[in-house]
Amino acid sequence: MTPAILLSLAFLTGDAEFKPDQSKLPAPAPKGAIVLLDEKGGHSFLSMAGDKINWPIEDGVATPTSKGNKNHIVSKLHFRDADIHVEFMLPEKGAGNSGVYIHGNYEVQILNSYGKEKEKLTQEDAGSLYGFSKPLENACKKPGEWQVFDIRYRAPRRNDAGAITEEGTVTVWFNEKKVQDGTKFGEPKSTFHPFRFGTTPYLEKIRDRQKKTMSGPVFLQDHGNPVKFRNVWVRPADDLAFTYDPDK
Repeated sequence: MTPAILLSLAFLTGDAEFKPDQSKLPAPAPKGAIVLLDEKGGHSFLSMAGDKINWPIEDGVATPTSKGNKNHIVSKLHFRDADIHVEFMLPEKGAGNSGVYIHGNYEVQILNSYGKEKEKLTQEDAGSLYGFSKPLENACKKPGEWQVFDIRYRAPRRNDAGAITEEGTVTVWFNEKKVQDGTKFGEPKSTFHPFRFGTTPYLEKIRDRQKKTMSGPVFLQDHGNPVKFRNVWVRPADDLAFTYDPDK
């Protein structure tokens, strides 16, 4: 079997233990991964309007600059099931509010939750699947240190009428701790995800196609905090990944 088929079977059967090596950062992208933001500043992102991003990139590090919640960047790569790797750094000041929006619908939360007691964690803390599940552990490091998410994502499945017939699942490793373990999710809950808040004609095209195929992009969220991002890559689990052209 090809590596793509083997990885896809692992998603379906759970036979393979998902435990990425997060001991040293930046972590190298594995074979089969598609790099979205590299160490030289090369990237494969567009703005929410489908044009050039306005996030500055210096030495391979991208930083949002707006003060609102409508300036996320969206990958040209679209995929269905995948492993997603994102490294980030919280700012010294502010809440450090940001996130990784998978398919624009489901957010793995970034927030300065450093030092918070496990018993007090909520669905808004770092490592949560926002609106669905709080993190199992507080893995958040203090501001100024590089941190990492490795996310194994399996998209929900829909029938021809658009109804979910099988919930999606997500497992998240955060700074060497498992904070989501096969967490299930259905319809998106957030009123602020990019297909509901600040959406554009470009995103509307993506939304309509995504509903049919359950393949979509990953967004890095701009929530008015200068959270830094680097070394972002996606390893598709099947042969459905492609570079999206809205004119087709």
